[in-house]
Amino acid sequence: MNQQKNNEAKEFGSILLDVGVYLLSSGASVSRIRITMRRLATTYGYLPHISIAPKSVSLALSDEDELPVFNGIRTTPGQGVNFKTISGISRLSWVASEKDLTLQELRDELNRLIALPHYPRVIVLLAVGLAGSAFCFTFGGKLLEMVITFGATVFGLFVRQEAIKKKFNPYICVFMGSLVASLFAGAFVKAGLNINFEHAFATSVLFLIPGVPLINCYTDLIDGNILNGIVRGVNALMFALAIALGLLSAMLIYNLK
Repeated sequence: MNQQKNNEAKEFGSILLDVGVYLLSSGASVSRIRITMRRLATTYGYLPHISIAPKSVSLALSDEDELPVFNGIRTTPGQGVNFKTISGISRLSWVASEKDLTLQELRDELNRLIALPHYPRVIVLLAVGLAGSAFCFTFGGKLLEMVITFGATVFGLFVRQEAIKKKFNPYICVFMGSLVASLFAGAFVKAGLNINFEHAFATSVLFLIPGVPLINCYTDLIDGNILNGIVRGVNALMFALAIALGLLSAMLIYNLK
């Protein structure tokens, strides 16, 4: 019986570590990761001790008698933003509590969530392009500027996606996306047409703004997760620097003031 319990604890600990790593790599805040993992551990009768670093999750489980039954650590290869994964795992933690899922059912459902396909690439490009046009309109851009911003955003995002596929450094990917987008918009400024294109040039790179890392930085600091908050804040600042360097490079190429 003890051997069976030990095997169950190891299996559940492995699942729980996967949950933490998937949430961390999908852009969840530290508090959300800890709450979700603790909810699942309580559901299956374990007392969790969780430590979340910027790129790893450590877990120790104790049974009802507070005896240690599992210790493990897992790292994440990279981090991005995937709200579908975050919300799906959060719902799964509640479903496991309400429907008394077995460990195998929990593992199968977690694998299904991770395997869910992303939106088609064309849909993503068009949606982000429209969002860029909306930003341009918000800042006072006219119809022609909105069209230019749409094209710049689509081309910039396409180049960034291709750079990510080639496994370039994340900051280089952002720099390349910023450079291509600003070059596209800056070409119309450099053309010398008697039309104001400054709004298009300024908003063509807004799709690269690291909004989620900045929000997580703030929430982590407020919740007392100082190390993770600082790391995410510095990471967001590095992305902002890459965006600025892309804009600056385009301005130097076109000799814009």
